[in-house]
Amino acid sequence: MIAPKRIAIITDDPGWHGARLREALAQRHYGYHYTSLTAGHLQLDDSPRPVRLAGFDTEGPTGVFVRGVPGGTLEQVTLYLALLHALKRSGIPVYNDAGAIERTVDKGMTSFLLHTRGIPTPKTWVMAGPDAALTCLHQQLDQGHAMVYKPLFGSQGLGLQLFRTHADLVNWPQQASVYYLQQFVDSGQSSHDFRIFVIDGQAVAGMKRCGNSWLNNVHQGARCEPLPLQQHPELTRLAEDAVRVIDMDYAGVDIIRDGAGQWRVLEINSIPAWKGLQTVTTRSIAVQLVEDFLDRYLPDQPQ
Repeated sequence: MIAPKRIAIITDDPGWHGARLREALAQRHYGYHYTSLTAGHLQLDDSPRPVRLAGFDTEGPTGVFVRGVPGGTLEQVTLYLALLHALKRSGIPVYNDAGAIERTVDKGMTSFLLHTRGIPTPKTWVMAGPDAALTCLHQQLDQGHAMVYKPLFGSQGLGLQLFRTHADLVNWPQQASVYYLQQFVDSGQSSHDFRIFVIDGQAVAGMKRCGNSWLNNVHQGARCEPLPLQQHPELTRLAEDAVRVIDMDYAGVDIIRDGAGQWRVLEINSIPAWKGLQTVTTRSIAVQLVEDFLDRYLPDQPQ
């Protein structure tokens, strides 16, 4: 018998990904409930359950699968991450946990961790205030390096800007409070990069993303092409090494190759989408995620 509301899928918009997780859980005879961290709270009284999630009023979830952390003020986001931390400390498996999310939602910290562990990444600068950032940008442009500005907490290619010359600075984001600047890596005449999906330290699927412009995000219209991982051992190994550094259950790793043939890790995503990737791979990614989650963290639960 399927136990209702066993797994909490953390999301504000279940959509396609939520449906695939629901189906994969059903194959393993697990129930689910979509719930948002915005409706969660800490209850620190005489209750035996200090963490409360909407939809789990009588008993807490058996496990938590994180498909989205809402934005908000610093205080709100701190609370949302505190709820995930508290769930894990209460003995409830969280996939990916709050620590992994914290290490990747901040692009600056991701770049720092990768750089200090010898994972090749583009040269990067992270600083507060527009004056210091503009000085850095002018210096790099003077040296002939195109530069990319990325919002520190952004995703899906939103808010990115490319500066090839000083004239491009007319679009400089003057109102930003923190500036994440990265040397632009030119992938050649046809813009492209690679997304590798890693689960429990192993690359399970990959694709080549071919952009309509210098942006290669699927959300920005990039075309997905199959990438047989067995034919690209160096690329696969780099993705796995990068995820090992960040210490995550699963991740989407974005990698690009520069003009000299050097692979460089652009980003690591702790809540990666896989709708585009699923169109160019045969095995269900949602099934692989659910199998890993349940087999590693809930192996003794009755089916």
